[in-house]
Amino acid sequence: MTDAPPVQLPVSETPVPKLRRNLSIWEAIGVSVALMAPSMAININPQGTIGLVGRAVPLTFAIATVAVLLIAYTFVRLSQRFHHSGSVYGFVGATLGARAGAFSGWAMAGTYIFYGAVTSMAAGIFLTSEIRALGIWKQAPDWLGFVIGAVLLGLVWFLASRPAKGGTRLLLIVESVTVALILIVTVVIIVKLLVGDVPAAQTFDLSVFTIQPGSDPSSVFLGVVFAFLSFAGFEAAATLGEEARNPRKDIPRAILGTAIFGGVYFIVVTAVEVMGFGTDEKGIKAFAASGSLLGDLGATYIAPWIGTVITLGASISAVACALACVVGASRLIYALSRDGLGPVPFKAVSAKHGVPSRAVGAVIVTIYVFIAVAWFVLQVKPFDLFVTSGTTGTLILLVAYVLATIGAVKLLFFSGDKRVKTWEIVIPVLALIVLGYTLFRNIFPFPVGAAWWGPGLSIAWLVIFLVIVIARPAAARRAGELLTKAEGLSKDPVFEVETP
Repeated sequence: MTDAPPVQLPVSETPVPKLRRNLSIWEAIGVSVALMAPSMAININPQGTIGLVGRAVPLTFAIATVAVLLIAYTFVRLSQRFHHSGSVYGFVGATLGARAGAFSGWAMAGTYIFYGAVTSMAAGIFLTSEIRALGIWKQAPDWLGFVIGAVLLGLVWFLASRPAKGGTRLLLIVESVTVALILIVTVVIIVKLLVGDVPAAQTFDLSVFTIQPGSDPSSVFLGVVFAFLSFAGFEAAATLGEEARNPRKDIPRAILGTAIFGGVYFIVVTAVEVMGFGTDEKGIKAFAASGSLLGDLGATYIAPWIGTVITLGASISAVACALACVVGASRLIYALSRDGLGPVPFKAVSAKHGVPSRAVGAVIVTIYVFIAVAWFVLQVKPFDLFVTSGTTGTLILLVAYVLATIGAVKLLFFSGDKRVKTWEIVIPVLALIVLGYTLFRNIFPFPVGAAWWGPGLSIAWLVIFLVIVIARPAAARRAGELLTKAEGLSKDPVFEVETP
């Protein structure tokens, strides 16, 4: 381990540990795609939308794609100017001040940590289901999901403690294979729908992009809120800004490319899913009740074994996503600690591997604590931890997005810089409207019963770190000095405004 020097050294003489610049644009895309976990999300998330909009699930994902592209504008523009490894922390710290940056940094770290619990539990749930289905342990108890998730989390710990170059290549490979399998099944279903080789009365029906007669049009926007959550993590490549070979070009391209890919993927595959089950009432009910959307469709349209293969692929996707979460969280904690707003030990970089190994360990241990509390103290099921962690992480994420977008507006349009056209302010303003509406719909009316855990934990996390940041003005000032030095903000930094 290479520890940072004593605090008493002047900032200008502090040899800050550096991460290695060895990542290509494709490896940066690997982190974002893996954290979005498209193969896992496409098997679950559309079911939360269909109860609101019926057959119009693909329409909601199309609208959500537009919303995500609006938000992506913030990260694209800021990534063109800065390449701080803290992502939102670096962006917000440079535009709204060190304390706002520290707050948003700990917010994003919380999001990644909670999503680490989400994805490890998803893998445990998927594999427990397969163990039962294959007859290996027909009456396998629900707690087996905790055990499997914990074991896989140990594998994630090992992989995340190695150079990000190898880790991100693994993410890209496993997610690419799983998505490729899903796309093959999608193409087969489209062909069978077109030629009429279907199990029932399903047809190739573009009405899935229209609002169902008699439905309330406003319900579509409720569906958009849920579809938006499927894109969570699309900006994860920004956390590797200090490890990319050409950060000011490759990182913006990776962020925008991931958002576009996710949009096309979700729109096309959800359309085929709805058509594959059928757009009539019977088909909609079957869609809502499915245990694995692509798994059931693959078994119905191709062969029974395909369902098992897709479920296993979704499990791999979940593990890859967990790895991306740990990588993202550890890089954020490293940046915060390096700049004086986190525990001192976490600003160490492994001399052997060039990664923040202590920060990685802290993230993994925190997730293990979540699992232990859920299993032994609260005695809930793995799916309960999955839902609660997902809700908590998403609400925290949206707050961080709001701060980043406000910071972008201030920097690009109110700092005297005329290199960005004035009309572009419309884009981040629309993004703020989308984010504000999403937060409003998730918080008000405030959930009761077990559902309050998600909003409650998110508010608790945000309040705790807000108090800590406000209570440490000296550390915030020190972080601001280090951030300014690291980003060259005392001078006019390069700002490439061409389309990435």
